[in-house]
Amino acid sequence: MSRDARIELDWADGTHSFRLAWAQLAELQEKTDAGPYVVLQRLAAGAWRVEDLSNIIRLGLIGGGMTPADALKKVRAYVEERPPAESVILAQGILMAGLYGAPEEDLGNAEGASPEIASTISPTAS
Repeated sequence: MSRDARIELDWADGTHSFRLAWAQLAELQEKTDAGPYVVLQRLAAGAWRVEDLSNIIRLGLIGGGMTPADALKKVRAYVEERPPAESVILAQGILMAGLYGAPEEDLGNAEGASPEIASTISPTAS
């Protein structure tokens, strides 16, 4: 399995692929004037901005392979024309997958990774 943080989700009018790669995360940072983790914290705290939602979803669709024009149409129809709170969990899931990897990606069994490398906890930490 590749480690590209791509997730497939049922949303809007079908199943769509979402991915926030480095380029999309950099654009998100520019559009929101905040780092991706700050935006994630805003989503979790309920302090999000509507632009956070639309940008995460649009950029996730583009990273997942959709053309920018089609991604913009989807976001306008299914995010901007709906109550904003409907999109919070979707945006949070897309951003978390971009930052931490998709839930089905097993970090401990990634090809070539040993358990020592996969762990983020130092064996000497107390």
